[in-house]
Amino acid sequence: MLTLYDFIEARERLSTVTVKTKLIHSTVFSEESGNDVYIKPENLQRTGSFKLRGAYNKIAKLTKEEKACGVIASSAGNHAQGVALGAQKLGTKAVIVMPKPSPLIKVEATRQYGAEVVLAGEVYDEAYAEAVRLQQEHGYVFVHPFNDEDVIEGQGTIALEVLEELPDADILLVPIGGGGLVAGVAAAAKLKNPSIKIVGVEPEGAASAVAALQADVPVALDSVSTIADGAAVKQIGDVTLGYIKEYVDEIVTVSDYELMEAFLLLAEKHKIVGENAGLLSVAGLKKLKEKGKKVVSILSGGNIDVLTIASMINKGLVLRGRIFTFSVNLPDKPGQLVAVSQIVAGQNANVIKLEHNQFKNLDRFHEVELQVTVETNGEDHIQRITEVFAEHGYTIHRINTSEVNE
Repeated sequence: MLTLYDFIEARERLSTVTVKTKLIHSTVFSEESGNDVYIKPENLQRTGSFKLRGAYNKIAKLTKEEKACGVIASSAGNHAQGVALGAQKLGTKAVIVMPKPSPLIKVEATRQYGAEVVLAGEVYDEAYAEAVRLQQEHGYVFVHPFNDEDVIEGQGTIALEVLEELPDADILLVPIGGGGLVAGVAAAAKLKNPSIKIVGVEPEGAASAVAALQADVPVALDSVSTIADGAAVKQIGDVTLGYIKEYVDEIVTVSDYELMEAFLLLAEKHKIVGENAGLLSVAGLKKLKEKGKKVVSILSGGNIDVLTIASMINKGLVLRGRIFTFSVNLPDKPGQLVAVSQIVAGQNANVIKLEHNQFKNLDRFHEVELQVTVETNGEDHIQRITEVFAEHGYTIHRINTSEVNE
């Protein structure tokens, strides 16, 4: 397995192409988690994610003959950009196979770095199969996004930077997709400081590392379902699993809702935009049992399109109680809408949307349903609004996030 010297050499190899992303202390996430939290903002890395580290390290170590063959990779987007830029810098051809649903921002960015992009399959694993076929057909060198020690070696340089800046860190939280990042970070960190705790974080809907640990071998999930597209991997690698078993202390999972909430807090409080997969370690802060520790969350990427940002903000506001949607049944007679408006205004809630439907409530012929969406200050404010409505004889029904989406 890789040694500390290997990671130190990789760091030197990457010194001219990567940005040394500085830790950001987070008061808000410290308060939320009960720990002293720092964020490692790899979203500020060149290409917008940590993936450049591993990709460049791999290509830089190829022989002159291998570089002449060109390289190929499969990726949901960030590894694609890392390979494309690495190939451009090192003067070799790059072909990238990306899943068809990949965000347009990632597809276009990959092309702008000079790579040939092939869209194939619906998820990463299908794109990977096509990349393997093309590699065999044309003789390219395959640059695997995670199951390769040269790639793992490059990703591990993040841990060296973290521990140089915060040598007394107690816990590192690391996103897990295919496992390359957590493998490299965990190995480098443990080799540097054996007492540090490594916690991997993966999506509930794509928990391939948890499944592999339970089976003691990599296993393919039947399906993946997560907004964290960059971590939507059905099966982690055998190489990465070996490192996870050796160096990772714990793996936790987070829901899509928890990712949305983390996105909102990060954007609102720190003015930092993270992509869904990149946010895994930030969302995972609430899952820590430890309190009062120095914790570093690796924000692994920030490549997210504007429409997704808008959706994440809106859903995050609902989850944080900043947007409150409720329904109330009213007598079908004049003046009721005014009465409801007065109650809302009296509680300093800002009305965003009203839907007055005379035909929706079929069970009670003489009643109509009113749906109201208001801007609030949080759960305590929502509770006061609910109580005041009850005092006026109205029972309101909170409409949850899934109902709002429908």
